[in-house]
This record gives sequence, C-alpha cells and structure tokens, in this order.
Amino acid sequence: MIKLAASDIDGTLVPEGTNELNEDIYGVIRRLQEKGILFAAASGRHYSSMRYLFDAIAEDIYFITENGSCVLKNEEIVSVTYIPPETAEAMVRYLRSLGVTEIILSTPEKLYTESPSEEFLKGLRSLHIQTEAVPDLIPYCRKTNKIAIYQQEAPEKLEKELQERFGDTLNVVKAGTFWIDCMDRAADKGIALRALQEKLGITMEETMAFGDNCNDIGMIKQAGESYAVANAHPALKAAAKYEAPSYQEDGVLRTLKEKLLAENDK
Repeated sequence: MIKLAASDIDGTLVPEGTNELNEDIYGVIRRLQEKGILFAAASGRHYSSMRYLFDAIAEDIYFITENGSCVLKNEEIVSVTYIPPETAEAMVRYLRSLGVTEIILSTPEKLYTESPSEEFLKGLRSLHIQTEAVPDLIPYCRKTNKIAIYQQEAPEKLEKELQERFGDTLNVVKAGTFWIDCMDRAADKGIALRALQEKLGITMEETMAFGDNCNDIGMIKQAGESYAVANAHPALKAAAKYEAPSYQEDGVLRTLKEKLLAENDK
C-alpha cells in the first residue's frame, strides 16, 4: 500500500518555469491525507517558490527543495546539505572565467545572484522566489546548498564541462531546458526522499514518485511505484517503471486519482 507520494514540479506538474498549477491538486492531496497517504513536493526550486505554489496546503506537506539539498516542513528545516565553501568559490570563479553571468547561490532563506540582467531577476521574482542581487557572490560561498546556472547556449556542453571539473565533489545535473544545478554529492532528490522515508517509517515499496528530467532519477529509483510523465527526458523514462500522461494532460493528478484514490475507495 502506498503511504507517500512525491512529485517533481517543473515539467511534471506545471509547464517549466511557471506557476500554472491545476488547483485540483489541493483537494486530491487532502483526500490522500485522509486515507493516510502523505505528499512531498520535490523540485530544483527554492522553498519560497514552492511554498507559494502550494500555499493552500503548505502546512500539511513536505518540501524537498533545491534538488534535495534542503528539506522543510512547516517552515522548519528537516535537513540541509551545504557545498564546501572552497568548492563553491572555485565553481563561481570558473564560471566567471567562461563568461557565464547568470549564476545563483541558494541558501535555505533566499537566493543570491550577481547577474546584471534585470530580465533575469524579474524572471526569478515572477516565480515568487526570494532573491537578492549582490555585487559579489564570493562572500556567499561560505554557506550555500546549491549553485544554479542558467545557460541558454549549449547547456549540455557546460554541464559536461562542470561534471568533468567538479564531479568528484559536486552532483551536477541538468534541471530544466536551460538550467544546470550543482549540489554536494551527498545531496539529490533520491537521498532526500530516502531520508524522509526513514524519518516517517515508510519503505520504498510504499512510495510513489513522479518526474520528468535527469535530476529526478535518484528520486524515481527510490520509489517502488515510479512514473515518468510522457514529456520526460529519455533517461528518466528509462529509470521509471511506468509512464504517466504529460503535464499538459494533468498526468500526475490523474494517476493519483486512478491509482491511489480509486483503489482506496474500493
């Protein structure tokens, strides 16, 4: 019997980089809870953005944020994994040397960026992410749990370069069409989901998970019932047991209703 359902957000529940969540999910999650099934939202997003999306039920669900590097419940940090300061500083300096400017350092409280682009900042704030523009990111390398890079030109090439250069220390994953996320190797959605399972006394077999991109692979492998949405990356589809309809067809919502609510109502 499933006791925990976890779902990615961008590309799985909503169009990437939007707040277009079908609010029917709130009622479905409440019905799941009535039946003893918990829900965790899992994303590369910052907590402030995730909290905004799920505000109506935020006090009742778990948030696996920043690709698993920070987990929260009711505003309290359940776990957080920071990047070693010297590694974070080396990453920032290397990205600068490549001419990359749209870099973000995450902390549990907010994001920091030295990007000169007002359009970039506007985009982040449109997602209700607490963001502060600073003149220099280096001082913030002392306490960051994720480094995110927005790269429109050849993001796969940059991802490979960063994996080759920092892969021994950091988990470097493609988190969206143009996003690359870097966390400590001890942090990803799968590790965070396993820690949450242990905290709640729930097994892999009692867990259902949904995703669409490579940063969801760890989480998908940590769930006995795993789904890739139809629009998912091929690598994610290969890792998942089943396929759900795309976010355009409310695949997660439909699957939760059909597989968990309908079965429990029998």
